[in-house]
Amino acid sequence: MQGCIKLKHLALLMLPLIAACTTPDRTQERANALHTQSGEGLLFDNCSVGCPSGGSPLTLNRQAYTLNNNGSTKFANWVSYKITKESPASGRPRNWKTDPDVPVGETLDPVDYNGANVALKIDRGHQTNLASMGGVPDWHTLNYLSNITPQKSELNQGPWARLEDQERNLSKDPANDEVYVSTGPLYEHFVGTLPGTNKVHTIPSGYWKIIFIGPSPENGLYASFVMNQETPRNANFCSYQVTVDQIEERSGLTFWGDLPLPVQNTLKSRQGQLAGRIGC
Repeated sequence: MQGCIKLKHLALLMLPLIAACTTPDRTQERANALHTQSGEGLLFDNCSVGCPSGGSPLTLNRQAYTLNNNGSTKFANWVSYKITKESPASGRPRNWKTDPDVPVGETLDPVDYNGANVALKIDRGHQTNLASMGGVPDWHTLNYLSNITPQKSELNQGPWARLEDQERNLSKDPANDEVYVSTGPLYEHFVGTLPGTNKVHTIPSGYWKIIFIGPSPENGLYASFVMNQETPRNANFCSYQVTVDQIEERSGLTFWGDLPLPVQNTLKSRQGQLAGRIGC
């Protein structure tokens, strides 16, 4: 009997050790998420020049990206990422997976996209793209469906892809150590529903993107764009430049909120000067 009691005590002592070995990633990510908006305590600096504020309480901070999830639409409100000379990689597989750190029912599963390409002519479009961030250690998280939206093939493979190419080209410039990008969806008109799921969701009607180089918004260069899902494959992304003010109005998010208000007003009310360096 004493031997059995000792074994029970030993088993109880082992439980915290087992838990510590099996759950650190999610615990750490959730802890990091609490500091995302303030910029304190982050392992990764995707938000060094300021992630958007607004969205939901669930923000996940990973090396590949920082993401704010929308449990109602089932897609991210926004994602931010930092491209360096080491982060791009080609040829990474697209192994779609459910995000293990998003509560069940607040994101989609791979089967939910069944039949969508044929019915709606859409791709599984990365918000943080695989080519720009495939070289980071946690690149596999790029294929989590929290980072994916149903994006029209004409847009995804056309002007949106060419804009992503320009992000990487900026990162190759010896003068640029990092290129910061924030992007996310818009919901301004009905596009359709995924035929392979009965989960409540909302397909984005378009997308915004802000590309930035430099140490801070007032001492750097930026360019901002909005493209609707119906944007044709051969469209020139330069034709879709907007102001940050316009993105704020259409997305409901706030950018660069830590800057003095007069600086914000000046920067956000005009188109950025970075477009001239990316072929515009």
